[in-house]
Amino acid sequence: MNTLRALSTAMLKGFFRDRMSFFFAVIFPLMFLVLFGGILTDRGQSKANIIQVGAVSILDDAPKDAKAFFDQSLDITKSTDEAAAIREVKKGDADAVVMENGNTLVLRFSEADAVGSATVQGIFQAVVQSANITATGESPRYSLEADQVEDESLTAIQYVTPGLLGWAIAMGATFGAAANLVVWRKNGLLRRLRIAPIPTWTVVVARVAVSLVIAGVQAAIFLGVGAVLFGLKLTGAWPMVVPLIIAGTLAFMAIGLLAGAVSKTEEAAVGIANFVVLPMAFLSGSFFPLDAAPSWIQSVGQALPLKHLNDGMMDVMVRGEGPGAALIPIAILLGFTIVVIAIASRLFRWDS
Repeated sequence: MNTLRALSTAMLKGFFRDRMSFFFAVIFPLMFLVLFGGILTDRGQSKANIIQVGAVSILDDAPKDAKAFFDQSLDITKSTDEAAAIREVKKGDADAVVMENGNTLVLRFSEADAVGSATVQGIFQAVVQSANITATGESPRYSLEADQVEDESLTAIQYVTPGLLGWAIAMGATFGAAANLVVWRKNGLLRRLRIAPIPTWTVVVARVAVSLVIAGVQAAIFLGVGAVLFGLKLTGAWPMVVPLIIAGTLAFMAIGLLAGAVSKTEEAAVGIANFVVLPMAFLSGSFFPLDAAPSWIQSVGQALPLKHLNDGMMDVMVRGEGPGAALIPIAILLGFTIVVIAIASRLFRWDS
Protein backbone atom coordinates (compact mmCIF):
# COMPACT_ATOMS: atom_id res chain seq x y z
CA MET A 1 0.00 0.00 0.00
CA ASN A 2 2.89 2.37 0.70
CA THR A 3 4.24 1.73 -2.80
CA LEU A 4 0.79 2.27 -4.33
CA ARG A 5 0.33 5.49 -2.38
CA ALA A 6 3.77 6.78 -3.39
CA LEU A 7 3.23 5.99 -7.09
CA SER A 8 -0.23 7.56 -7.09
CA THR A 9 1.03 10.71 -5.39
CA ALA A 10 3.92 11.03 -7.84
CA MET A 11 1.63 10.60 -10.85
CA LEU A 12 -0.92 13.06 -9.48
CA LYS A 13 1.77 15.67 -8.83
CA GLY A 14 3.06 15.14 -12.34
CA PHE A 15 -0.40 15.85 -13.75
CA PHE A 16 -0.90 19.10 -11.84
CA ARG A 17 2.65 20.26 -12.61
CA ASP A 18 2.15 19.62 -16.33
CA ARG A 19 0.37 22.82 -17.28
CA MET A 20 -0.61 21.62 -20.75
CA SER A 21 -2.21 18.44 -19.40
CA PHE A 22 -4.10 20.38 -16.74
CA PHE A 23 -5.23 22.97 -19.28
CA PHE A 24 -6.63 20.48 -21.81
CA ALA A 25 -8.16 18.19 -19.16
CA VAL A 26 -9.82 20.86 -16.98
CA ILE A 27 -9.54 24.47 -18.18
CA PHE A 28 -10.26 23.92 -21.88
CA PRO A 29 -13.54 21.97 -21.38
CA LEU A 30 -14.52 24.39 -18.59
CA MET A 31 -14.20 27.28 -21.06
CA PHE A 32 -16.88 25.61 -23.19
CA LEU A 33 -19.16 25.23 -20.16
CA VAL A 34 -18.83 28.93 -19.37
CA LEU A 35 -19.31 29.81 -23.05
CA PHE A 36 -22.43 27.71 -23.54
CA GLY A 37 -23.76 28.61 -20.12
CA GLY A 38 -23.35 32.32 -20.84
CA ILE A 39 -25.01 32.02 -24.22
CA LEU A 40 -27.95 29.87 -23.16
CA THR A 41 -28.68 31.19 -19.66
CA ASP A 42 -30.95 34.15 -18.94
CA ARG A 43 -31.37 35.09 -22.55
CA GLY A 44 -35.09 35.67 -22.16
CA GLN A 45 -37.67 34.86 -24.80
CA SER A 46 -36.33 35.37 -28.29
CA LYS A 47 -38.43 37.51 -30.62
CA ALA A 48 -38.73 37.40 -34.37
CA ASN A 49 -37.51 40.63 -35.99
CA ILE A 50 -40.27 41.69 -38.41
CA ILE A 51 -40.39 44.71 -40.76
CA GLN A 52 -43.94 45.90 -41.42
CA VAL A 53 -44.30 47.72 -44.73
CA GLY A 54 -47.29 50.07 -44.82
CA ALA A 55 -50.53 49.47 -42.99
CA VAL A 56 -51.36 45.91 -41.90
CA SER A 57 -54.82 45.84 -40.36
CA ILE A 58 -54.38 42.43 -38.70
CA LEU A 59 -51.51 43.89 -36.69
CA ASP A 60 -52.61 47.51 -36.37
CA ASP A 61 -56.25 46.81 -35.38
CA ALA A 62 -55.63 43.70 -33.33
CA PRO A 63 -57.47 43.43 -29.97
CA LYS A 64 -55.62 44.00 -26.73
CA ASP A 65 -54.85 40.34 -25.97
CA ALA A 66 -53.56 39.78 -29.51
CA LYS A 67 -51.28 42.81 -29.26
CA ALA A 68 -49.91 41.41 -26.01
CA PHE A 69 -49.05 38.19 -27.89
CA PHE A 70 -47.36 40.19 -30.65
CA ASP A 71 -45.28 42.07 -28.09
CA GLN A 72 -44.08 38.78 -26.59
CA SER A 73 -43.17 37.06 -29.86
CA LEU A 74 -42.50 39.80 -32.43
CA ASP A 75 -40.21 42.80 -32.62
CA ILE A 76 -41.96 44.88 -35.27
CA THR A 77 -40.27 47.76 -37.10
CA LYS A 78 -42.39 49.86 -39.49
CA SER A 79 -41.16 50.96 -42.90
CA THR A 80 -42.49 52.38 -46.15
CA ASP A 81 -39.71 51.05 -48.41
CA GLU A 82 -40.45 47.46 -49.48
CA ALA A 83 -37.20 47.02 -51.40
CA ALA A 84 -35.07 48.21 -48.48
CA ALA A 85 -36.97 45.94 -46.10
CA ILE A 86 -36.38 42.90 -48.33
CA ARG A 87 -32.66 43.74 -48.47
CA GLU A 88 -32.59 43.69 -44.67
CA VAL A 89 -34.06 40.18 -44.72
CA LYS A 90 -31.57 38.99 -47.36
CA LYS A 91 -28.68 40.31 -45.23
CA GLY A 92 -30.02 38.50 -42.17
CA ASP A 93 -30.75 41.72 -40.25
CA ALA A 94 -34.48 40.89 -40.12
CA ASP A 95 -36.43 37.62 -40.09
CA ALA A 96 -39.26 38.61 -42.41
CA VAL A 97 -41.17 41.39 -44.13
CA VAL A 98 -44.95 41.54 -43.68
CA MET A 99 -47.33 43.50 -45.94
CA GLU A 100 -51.03 43.58 -46.69
CA ASN A 101 -52.45 43.20 -50.20
CA GLY A 102 -56.23 43.49 -49.98
CA ASN A 103 -57.36 40.58 -47.80
CA THR A 104 -54.04 38.77 -48.20
CA LEU A 105 -51.25 38.96 -45.65
CA VAL A 106 -47.97 38.80 -47.58
CA LEU A 107 -44.97 37.39 -45.71
CA ARG A 108 -41.49 37.50 -47.26
CA PHE A 109 -38.71 35.54 -45.54
CA SER A 110 -35.27 34.07 -46.25
CA GLU A 111 -34.76 30.32 -46.52
CA ALA A 112 -31.16 30.85 -45.38
CA ASP A 113 -32.50 30.86 -41.80
CA ALA A 114 -34.68 27.74 -41.87
CA VAL A 115 -35.47 27.79 -38.14
CA GLY A 116 -36.32 31.49 -38.06
CA SER A 117 -38.45 31.34 -41.21
CA ALA A 118 -40.41 28.33 -39.90
CA THR A 119 -41.04 30.15 -36.61
CA VAL A 120 -42.25 33.29 -38.37
CA GLN A 121 -44.54 31.32 -40.69
CA GLY A 122 -46.05 29.48 -37.73
CA ILE A 123 -46.73 32.72 -35.87
CA PHE A 124 -48.44 34.42 -38.81
CA GLN A 125 -50.45 31.33 -39.72
CA ALA A 126 -51.86 31.46 -36.20
CA VAL A 127 -52.50 35.19 -36.61
CA VAL A 128 -54.43 34.68 -39.88
CA GLN A 129 -56.46 31.80 -38.46
CA SER A 130 -57.39 33.87 -35.42
CA ALA A 131 -58.41 36.79 -37.66
CA ASN A 132 -60.57 34.48 -39.81
CA ILE A 133 -62.34 33.12 -36.73
CA THR A 134 -62.95 36.67 -35.48
CA ALA A 135 -64.31 37.72 -38.87
CA THR A 136 -66.84 34.85 -38.96
CA GLY A 137 -68.03 35.62 -35.44
CA GLU A 138 -67.80 31.97 -34.42
CA SER A 139 -66.10 30.94 -31.21
CA PRO A 140 -63.26 28.43 -31.63
CA ARG A 141 -64.22 24.81 -31.02
CA TYR A 142 -60.78 23.69 -29.82
CA SER A 143 -58.12 25.26 -27.62
CA LEU A 144 -54.52 24.40 -26.86
CA GLU A 145 -52.97 23.93 -23.44
CA ALA A 146 -49.19 23.55 -23.58
CA ASP A 147 -46.83 22.81 -20.70
CA GLN A 148 -43.34 21.38 -20.39
CA VAL A 149 -42.94 17.87 -19.00
CA GLU A 150 -39.87 18.71 -16.89
CA ASP A 151 -39.60 20.63 -13.66
CA GLU A 152 -39.98 24.31 -14.53
CA SER A 153 -36.89 25.08 -12.44
CA LEU A 154 -34.72 23.32 -15.05
CA THR A 155 -32.77 25.65 -17.30
CA ALA A 156 -30.58 25.23 -20.37
CA ILE A 157 -27.43 24.69 -18.27
CA GLN A 158 -28.91 21.38 -17.05
CA TYR A 159 -28.82 20.03 -20.60
CA VAL A 160 -25.41 21.47 -21.48
CA THR A 161 -23.48 20.24 -18.44
CA PRO A 162 -23.72 16.42 -18.86
CA GLY A 163 -22.44 16.45 -22.44
CA LEU A 164 -19.58 18.84 -21.77
CA LEU A 165 -18.62 16.99 -18.58
CA GLY A 166 -18.57 13.73 -20.53
CA TRP A 167 -16.31 15.32 -23.14
CA ALA A 168 -13.97 16.65 -20.43
CA ILE A 169 -13.69 13.20 -18.85
CA ALA A 170 -13.03 11.64 -22.26
CA MET A 171 -10.28 14.16 -23.00
CA GLY A 172 -8.61 13.87 -19.61
CA ALA A 173 -8.57 10.07 -19.50
CA THR A 174 -7.62 9.49 -23.15
CA PHE A 175 -4.93 12.13 -23.48
CA GLY A 176 -3.44 11.37 -20.06
CA ALA A 177 -3.12 7.63 -20.68
CA ALA A 178 -1.85 8.00 -24.26
CA ALA A 179 0.77 10.67 -23.59
CA ASN A 180 2.04 9.15 -20.34
CA LEU A 181 2.51 5.72 -21.86
CA VAL A 182 4.62 7.05 -24.74
CA VAL A 183 6.68 9.40 -22.53
CA TRP A 184 7.37 6.67 -19.97
CA ARG A 185 8.41 4.27 -22.73
CA LYS A 186 10.75 6.81 -24.38
CA ASN A 187 12.50 7.90 -21.18
CA GLY A 188 12.89 4.32 -19.93
CA LEU A 189 10.57 4.66 -16.94
CA LEU A 190 8.43 1.71 -18.04
CA ARG A 191 11.50 -0.52 -18.24
CA ARG A 192 12.67 0.58 -14.79
CA LEU A 193 9.21 0.00 -13.33
CA ARG A 194 9.19 -3.47 -14.88
CA ILE A 195 12.45 -4.53 -13.20
CA ALA A 196 11.71 -2.69 -9.94
CA PRO A 197 10.77 -4.87 -6.92
CA ILE A 198 7.09 -3.90 -7.16
CA PRO A 199 4.27 -5.85 -8.81
CA THR A 200 3.00 -4.60 -12.17
CA TRP A 201 -0.56 -4.37 -10.87
CA THR A 202 0.58 -1.67 -8.44
CA VAL A 203 1.59 0.60 -11.33
CA VAL A 204 -1.70 -0.10 -13.13
CA VAL A 205 -3.83 0.56 -10.06
CA ALA A 206 -1.90 3.76 -9.31
CA ARG A 207 -2.47 5.05 -12.86
CA VAL A 208 -6.18 4.19 -12.68
CA ALA A 209 -6.52 5.83 -9.26
CA VAL A 210 -4.90 9.04 -10.52
CA SER A 211 -7.22 9.12 -13.56
CA LEU A 212 -10.25 8.67 -11.30
CA VAL A 213 -9.09 11.47 -9.01
CA ILE A 214 -8.64 13.76 -12.01
CA ALA A 215 -12.14 12.84 -13.25
CA GLY A 216 -13.51 13.62 -9.79
CA VAL A 217 -11.80 17.01 -9.85
CA GLN A 218 -13.26 17.70 -13.30
CA ALA A 219 -16.77 16.76 -12.14
CA ALA A 220 -16.51 18.85 -8.96
CA ILE A 221 -15.31 21.92 -10.88
CA PHE A 222 -17.97 21.55 -13.60
CA LEU A 223 -20.84 21.05 -11.18
CA GLY A 224 -19.59 23.79 -8.88
CA VAL A 225 -19.21 26.35 -11.68
CA GLY A 226 -22.55 25.35 -13.16
CA ALA A 227 -24.33 25.72 -9.80
CA VAL A 228 -22.67 28.97 -8.71
CA LEU A 229 -22.60 30.87 -12.01
CA PHE A 230 -25.55 29.46 -13.96
CA GLY A 231 -27.99 28.00 -11.44
CA LEU A 232 -27.39 24.31 -12.19
CA LYS A 233 -29.77 22.07 -10.21
CA LEU A 234 -29.32 18.31 -9.99
CA THR A 235 -32.43 16.12 -10.10
CA GLY A 236 -33.30 12.44 -9.98
CA ALA A 237 -30.72 9.88 -8.88
CA TRP A 238 -27.83 12.27 -9.58
CA PRO A 239 -25.38 10.45 -7.21
CA MET A 240 -25.29 7.73 -9.89
CA VAL A 241 -23.06 10.17 -11.77
CA VAL A 242 -20.19 8.81 -9.66
CA PRO A 243 -20.23 5.21 -11.01
CA LEU A 244 -20.93 6.56 -14.48
CA ILE A 245 -17.82 8.74 -14.29
CA ILE A 246 -15.77 5.78 -13.03
CA ALA A 247 -16.95 3.57 -15.89
CA GLY A 248 -16.44 6.37 -18.43
CA THR A 249 -12.93 7.08 -17.16
CA LEU A 250 -11.97 3.41 -17.49
CA ALA A 251 -13.38 3.27 -21.03
CA PHE A 252 -11.43 6.30 -22.21
CA MET A 253 -8.28 5.24 -20.38
CA ALA A 254 -8.50 2.07 -22.46
CA ILE A 255 -8.68 4.16 -25.64
CA GLY A 256 -5.68 6.17 -24.45
CA LEU A 257 -3.69 3.01 -23.71
CA LEU A 258 -4.46 1.70 -27.18
CA ALA A 259 -3.35 5.00 -28.74
CA GLY A 260 -0.17 4.96 -26.65
CA ALA A 261 0.53 1.33 -27.48
CA VAL A 262 0.57 1.92 -31.23
CA SER A 263 2.37 5.30 -31.14
CA LYS A 264 6.10 5.86 -31.13
CA THR A 265 6.04 9.56 -30.25
CA GLU A 266 4.03 11.72 -27.89
CA GLU A 267 2.80 13.84 -30.80
CA ALA A 268 1.45 10.75 -32.58
CA ALA A 269 -0.30 9.55 -29.42
CA VAL A 270 -1.94 12.94 -28.85
CA GLY A 271 -2.90 13.13 -32.52
CA ILE A 272 -4.59 9.72 -32.44
CA ALA A 273 -6.37 10.58 -29.20
CA ASN A 274 -7.58 13.87 -30.65
CA PHE A 275 -8.67 12.14 -33.87
CA VAL A 276 -10.80 9.77 -31.82
CA VAL A 277 -12.22 12.01 -29.07
CA LEU A 278 -13.14 15.18 -30.95
CA PRO A 279 -15.30 13.57 -33.69
CA MET A 280 -16.78 11.31 -31.02
CA ALA A 281 -17.86 14.39 -29.04
CA PHE A 282 -19.80 15.72 -32.04
CA LEU A 283 -21.34 12.33 -32.87
CA SER A 284 -22.31 11.74 -29.23
CA GLY A 285 -24.18 15.00 -28.70
CA SER A 286 -21.68 16.59 -26.33
CA PHE A 287 -22.06 20.04 -27.93
CA PHE A 288 -25.59 19.91 -29.37
CA PRO A 289 -28.43 17.35 -29.55
CA LEU A 290 -28.57 15.00 -32.52
CA ASP A 291 -32.36 14.58 -32.66
CA ALA A 292 -32.54 16.27 -36.07
CA ALA A 293 -29.44 14.48 -37.45
CA PRO A 294 -29.78 11.79 -40.16
CA SER A 295 -30.60 8.34 -38.84
CA TRP A 296 -27.21 6.92 -39.88
CA ILE A 297 -25.40 9.51 -37.76
CA GLN A 298 -27.57 8.64 -34.77
CA SER A 299 -26.79 4.96 -35.37
CA VAL A 300 -23.06 5.67 -35.39
CA GLY A 301 -23.46 7.60 -32.13
CA GLN A 302 -25.08 4.59 -30.46
CA ALA A 303 -21.88 2.62 -31.07
CA LEU A 304 -19.69 5.17 -29.27
CA PRO A 305 -18.91 5.02 -25.53
CA LEU A 306 -19.23 8.79 -25.07
CA LYS A 307 -22.84 8.65 -26.27
CA HIS A 308 -23.75 6.22 -23.50
CA LEU A 309 -21.84 8.21 -20.89
CA ASN A 310 -23.65 11.40 -21.93
CA ASP A 311 -27.06 9.73 -22.04
CA GLY A 312 -26.56 8.09 -18.66
CA MET A 313 -25.58 11.37 -17.00
CA MET A 314 -28.43 13.19 -18.72
CA ASP A 315 -30.94 10.63 -17.42
CA VAL A 316 -29.87 10.80 -13.78
CA MET A 317 -28.96 14.52 -13.67
CA VAL A 318 -31.76 16.11 -15.71
CA ARG A 319 -34.53 13.74 -16.69
CA GLY A 320 -35.31 12.65 -13.14
CA GLU A 321 -34.66 8.96 -13.83
CA GLY A 322 -33.89 6.50 -11.06
CA PRO A 323 -30.64 4.58 -10.44
CA GLY A 324 -31.63 1.90 -12.93
CA ALA A 325 -31.22 4.34 -15.82
CA ALA A 326 -27.45 4.32 -15.27
CA LEU A 327 -26.99 0.55 -15.17
CA ILE A 328 -27.11 -0.16 -18.92
CA PRO A 329 -24.70 2.71 -19.82
CA ILE A 330 -22.32 1.51 -17.08
CA ALA A 331 -22.46 -2.07 -18.39
CA ILE A 332 -21.80 -0.89 -21.96
CA LEU A 333 -18.86 1.27 -20.87
CA LEU A 334 -17.31 -1.55 -18.83
CA GLY A 335 -17.79 -4.02 -21.69
CA PHE A 336 -16.14 -1.56 -24.07
CA THR A 337 -13.25 -1.19 -21.59
CA ILE A 338 -12.63 -4.93 -21.46
CA VAL A 339 -12.56 -5.28 -25.25
CA VAL A 340 -10.23 -2.31 -25.86
CA ILE A 341 -7.90 -3.27 -22.99
CA ALA A 342 -7.59 -6.77 -24.48
CA ILE A 343 -6.57 -5.25 -27.82
CA ALA A 344 -4.18 -2.75 -26.21
CA SER A 345 -2.48 -5.47 -24.14
CA ARG A 346 -1.65 -7.42 -27.32
CA LEU A 347 0.02 -4.32 -28.79
CA PHE A 348 1.69 -3.10 -25.60
CA ARG A 349 5.50 -2.70 -25.57
CA TRP A 350 7.72 -2.01 -22.55
CA ASP A 351 10.53 -0.58 -24.70
CA SER A 352 10.61 1.75 -27.70
